[in-house]
Amino acid sequence: MFVGTWNVGGKSPDEALNLRDWFNSPSPAHVYVIGFQEIVPLNAGNVLGPEDSGPAAKWLSLMRQALNPNTSQEEERYYLAASRQMVGIFLCVWVRADLYTHVSNIRASCVGTGIMGYLGNKGSISISMRLYHSTFCFVCTHLASGEKDGDEMRRNLHVSEILKRTKFSTSFNAPETILQHNNIIWLGDLNYRLVAGYDDTHELLKKNDWQALLEMDQLRIEQKAGRVFKDWNEGGIYFAPTYKYLANSDHYVAQTSKSKEKRRTPAWCDRILWKGEGLKQLCYVRGESKFSDHRPVYSLFSAQADLTRKNESTTPPPPSNGAAITRSCSTKPLVNAVALPSSCAAKVQAEEQLLMLTRTQSCMDTVQSL
Repeated sequence: MFVGTWNVGGKSPDEALNLRDWFNSPSPAHVYVIGFQEIVPLNAGNVLGPEDSGPAAKWLSLMRQALNPNTSQEEERYYLAASRQMVGIFLCVWVRADLYTHVSNIRASCVGTGIMGYLGNKGSISISMRLYHSTFCFVCTHLASGEKDGDEMRRNLHVSEILKRTKFSTSFNAPETILQHNNIIWLGDLNYRLVAGYDDTHELLKKNDWQALLEMDQLRIEQKAGRVFKDWNEGGIYFAPTYKYLANSDHYVAQTSKSKEKRRTPAWCDRILWKGEGLKQLCYVRGESKFSDHRPVYSLFSAQADLTRKNESTTPPPPSNGAAITRSCSTKPLVNAVALPSSCAAKVQAEEQLLMLTRTQSCMDTVQSL
């Protein structure tokens, strides 16, 4: 299982952007879980107005090209099982054809934690699914930004709110909350920074002393103190901080006095954590694309699924016919897993295209107080 996260800085991709380098794991995965942040600029028009689904369609097209480069074997093709957008957050799940029939009960839930504590400029998209008889939940988040003292507490609060407010539609013998799943992967721009300023970290950056820098990492500090992600796992970090880079450069913004941008201390904002006995992390690395001021990150997992429960049906529900994503973030099934014999491949491809072209509405919670 490949899990990737990337804050793309509000930039829409062009056709020349190649995602294969990012997806180039040691071995092809059966499932690809890809989360983006800031696929659109986080301005008032995008936060409060109609959702711009154009960039999401472009990212889906690029992912399809990267996952299915001239694939002649039907069982080696990847199909879009689910996708959901909330303002700039975008999460999708791709499944290889030979597993597609064993994925069922796909549901989604969105939580806005941004402006006024409820709008979707910050928050989460969670996708729940059953693989054979094991349940998986993927949580893509963009948490509160900022380097001021106390900003880490706002991020902790966002995590708490997401865990509390994420609810999946009621379904027979299916989890209704994040923590009720057998296996959970939390990915995204968590925005945790280093507690020291740039002057204190400059020498450590020059020496590539990541372990010394990680002692100042807010997420590690908050997690160790039991204030966030208690009993969650994160792999060892042996790569440079993923934020904040100059455009089209290998240099951090803080490394140059010529930059007109606000100075930002480099930090590991982009993270992947997990929880569940069925998951084993195989690698945890970053990509080197200069498309954004963040570097992409991915992790490869070995995932065990329960095949033994004979009293539960694994027959997936019927297709949703590319139903539009609603403003209220309805937890009706997304594009659900269906059987994929070779004769159905063209039909599924058409459904994926329909999903890409469907104009979506903002995925915001309906809040009585607003």
